[in-house]
This record gives sequence, C-alpha cells and structure tokens, in this order.
Amino acid sequence: MTNTVAAANAEISRYVAASSRLIFDKPTIATQPPLVIRPYRLFSQRFPLLSLSLLERNSISSSRLRSLPNDSDASGGLTYKDAGVDIDAGSELVRRIAKMAPGIGGFGGLYPLGDSFLVAGTDGVGTKLKLAFETGIHETIGIDLVAMSVNDIVTSGAKPLFFLDYFATSHLDVDLAEKVIKGIVDGCQQSDCALLGGETAEMPDFYAKGEYDLSGFAVGIVKKDSVIDGKNIVAGDVLIGLPSSGVHSNGFSLVRRVLAHSGLSLKDQLPGAAVTLGEALMAPTVIYVKQVLDIIGKGGVKGIAHITGGGFTDNIPRVFPEGLGAVIYKDSWNVPAVFKWIQQAGKIEDAEMSRTFNMGIGMVLVVSKEASQRILEDANGAYTAYRIGEVVNGEGVSYH
Repeated sequence: MTNTVAAANAEISRYVAASSRLIFDKPTIATQPPLVIRPYRLFSQRFPLLSLSLLERNSISSSRLRSLPNDSDASGGLTYKDAGVDIDAGSELVRRIAKMAPGIGGFGGLYPLGDSFLVAGTDGVGTKLKLAFETGIHETIGIDLVAMSVNDIVTSGAKPLFFLDYFATSHLDVDLAEKVIKGIVDGCQQSDCALLGGETAEMPDFYAKGEYDLSGFAVGIVKKDSVIDGKNIVAGDVLIGLPSSGVHSNGFSLVRRVLAHSGLSLKDQLPGAAVTLGEALMAPTVIYVKQVLDIIGKGGVKGIAHITGGGFTDNIPRVFPEGLGAVIYKDSWNVPAVFKWIQQAGKIEDAEMSRTFNMGIGMVLVVSKEASQRILEDANGAYTAYRIGEVVNGEGVSYH
C-alpha cells in the first residue's frame, strides 16, 4: 500500500505541475505517513497540497447529505423532525443539486487518476459540539471529525491519504483549540493518514463565547479494479455489522431534545450503565479504516455502508443494486444502554430509532456467504462482528 500511495502522490504532483492555473500561497509536498503535521495554521490563510477543484471537474459520485427523519410520530413520541431536522427538505436539496452535478449520492466522491480513483469526503460533527461545550470534553471531538470523513471514503475500499480541517470561532482560545486539534491528530493516527493542515478562522461576534465549529475533509485512493461499489450484490448475501461506541456523531439534535425532556443532566448516571450520560454521549466515533481494509483484503466484500444519520433504514439501501433490500435480525447484536435510554426517555418508536441512530452498529459490510463465515471466525479475539441480516429481493429494509 505504501508503494501505491507514493506512486499516487507522484502522479498527483505531475498533474499539478502541468497546470499553469494552480497558484499556491504556501505549497506543501506530501511525504507519506503515518502522520505528517505541516506548519500549522495562519488565520485566513489556506495551504492545500493541491486544488483538484481547479483541474477538470470529472466527479463520479460525491456524498452530499446526512439526511434524517420524517413526520412527527402520531403516538406523541419525539421524532427527529420535532428536533428540527427535516428529511424532506434535505432530499429536495439533493434533488436540485443532482441536476447541477449528476452522479452524487455515494458515501464518497470518486475522481479518476490513472489506474486509480481518488476518493474524497467531507463532514462535520453536528450538534454533538453543543454537548462538548456543556461537558467540557474537547479532547475527543477531533476524533469524531476525522472518523466521519474517513469512514465514508473507506466504504469504497479507499485507503485514506490525507486530512484537512476547518476550525472557526469568534475568539481564539488557544488552550481549547489545542485540545480539539490533538483529537484530530489522534484520529489521523488511527486512520494512518497525514494531517496536512487546514484553516483557523477567528470571526468576532459570529459564534457564542466559548463555542466553535468544525469541518473536515479527507482524500483517499483505491485502484479502479478494487473499488467496492455494490454492483455485484445479490439476494442471499450476508450483512456483517461492526459495533459502534454509542451514538457516534449523528442524531444529537434529537438526543438533546430527549435530554431536555428527561429531567436528567449530563452529569447524571446513564441508566443501566456505569458512566454518566455525558461520558456515554461523548464517546468518540469508532474509526473503522484499518479493520475494514483488512477485511476487504481477504476478499468477498461487495458493498459497505457507513451507518450515520438515517440509520439502517436509509444507509444500507444506498449500496444495493435496484430491486434489492435487506432483512435485519433485530436481536443479533447487543444494543448499547444509551440507545435504550434515548428510546425510553423520548418515547420514540422503533422505526424512528432505526432511521435516526446506528443502534450499536456503525458499519455494515455486504459479503458473500463464504466470506461471512471467515470474517466471523477471524473476529474471534481480534475484533467483534455480528451477522445482522441478509440481502433479499424487494426494496427497503425490514426488521425481524
């Protein structure tokens, strides 16, 4: 893989050198990993390795939206829409963007480069930041930031190459920012990718005192003949689930609404667990990169879904060919206590939970029956994996 990365970096450099339009304020040369920290940020000054957007725009499939829930629950239980997230509006935006940029909708965007694809993804951590402000836990939010992008691009089989971040605040608290960036460094180390740099924006009066916002951007690479794209998935294939650490980085608008209705505080103990609500909710997102690439390398993986906003219901079908759906075995894995509390405290229907949260499974691999047996056997001791369902004829996701 190191040779592949080095070759890709060399080829990228040639593309840049050939383009007279590319002018860099402070150019940097990538020397691959496991981690390279560039001379870090100057305010309002970017220093990308390259600007592929200035090259021919030949995007094949780019992710766009973590869309979520639907209408309010007639039973009186809370829904994501009640918490302010409207899936219909999000879907309409994607529909309009698709007219201008056909091909969007995957977990990552693919850009052709020789015999490989660059795979790019971008994301934030949403209103989980609100809980970081309230709990004072800033050391791990950077891990969440890296995870959301690298977990997306690994679904194509891509090995992350590098990561860039955007940190914005009204008044720069250097000690707080250092904690956040330390988490980003940790996330890059877990992903075996380079942190090249990013942007720190200090914008007076824009954010509340002590608050900030984050965005992240990851680029990886995969050989064209090794792309995981789901096109060979057939009925009878097996769904393998890899466990999450908890809520990860989606659904926090609803979580915060549930918390407000529950009468509990973030310092109270999570019912059924030995940690506080704050500790459980702030558990960093699992970075699946090394584990997934290892499983892919052994063969039999046909499709991969990162379970983010939209849960199983919206994310798993994204990797299926037309006419196929999934059956999920509801009792095939251990649902973490935090989800049980959220559902009970918010009186949330099963369907809404499955369409909003990961429910304890952060990544789903669609594999052949033969591969599933090997993966589950290899999991003994090395990692945890569950057989959580199967591919069936007919669209949609059902739960049994």
